[in-house]
Amino acid sequence: MKKVSIIGVPEHFNLPWHLAIEENAFKDRGIDLQWTDIPEGTGKMCQLLADEETDLAIILTEGLIKSITAGTKAKIVQEYIATPLLWGIHVGAKSNYKTVADLKNTKAAISRFGSGSHLMAYVNAQNEGWDTKTLDFVVINNLEGAVDGLTKGTADYFMWEHFTTKPLVDDGTFRRVGDCPTPWPCFVIAATDKFSAENPGAIQHIQDVINLYTEEFKSIPSIDRTLANRYEQQLEDIQEWLSITRWSQSQLPTTTLEKVQDTLLSLDLIDVKLEAKEILL
Repeated sequence: MKKVSIIGVPEHFNLPWHLAIEENAFKDRGIDLQWTDIPEGTGKMCQLLADEETDLAIILTEGLIKSITAGTKAKIVQEYIATPLLWGIHVGAKSNYKTVADLKNTKAAISRFGSGSHLMAYVNAQNEGWDTKTLDFVVINNLEGAVDGLTKGTADYFMWEHFTTKPLVDDGTFRRVGDCPTPWPCFVIAATDKFSAENPGAIQHIQDVINLYTEEFKSIPSIDRTLANRYEQQLEDIQEWLSITRWSQSQLPTTTLEKVQDTLLSLDLIDVKLEAKEILL
């Protein structure tokens, strides 16, 4: 049995992995897939990949590409989610800010530098026509830290996945003032160069299993109720999320890779563009 470590955020996108693990689908292929939740998100996962403390990661496209450009020895195995991520833009319930425009020149809470919450703050600022060089950040580590920061006023706004934060909007902890979708497919499967070089067969087996699960995922009876119960979401929110989310079973298109790199370059978040063969497995 080949032991393989994999990391990802504790969010509804990753349920296909958990179902496959629970049903021993990987073990049937001789793979003991060990999943670890990383609530801090993509910035933390990039660090774990760079340090070779995990073999695989389900990670935000833009965060991984930025990390690889900065020297992380990893590759994109394939696209995982083929649709954009909807980032909610949140303020504290008692905040005086009412619109996204009100947030110009205020302080953004981010899980860490290089995370999705950090990079998407730049994308949002560019969409709003703000000077991205004046963006101000405070590191809050995770969702719990964001609640603390926005409630106490040490940060002014926080960007996180719309549906994950919806319960905090519903209970009056946050107010959502807008949304900002990623301009590209949001999640990819990443592998360290070391793992992919040494275990091409294992990677193929893992892809075969997860692609079968994601292909059939939406047709599982009552999957919306399973997701709502497991991730403590309202059923109608999960149904809306399912309607706008599509899983992928193929490699990230080179046109998408170009778009991500061009955007990061225009925002001065990377210094150089890499060829596709340096990023895609």
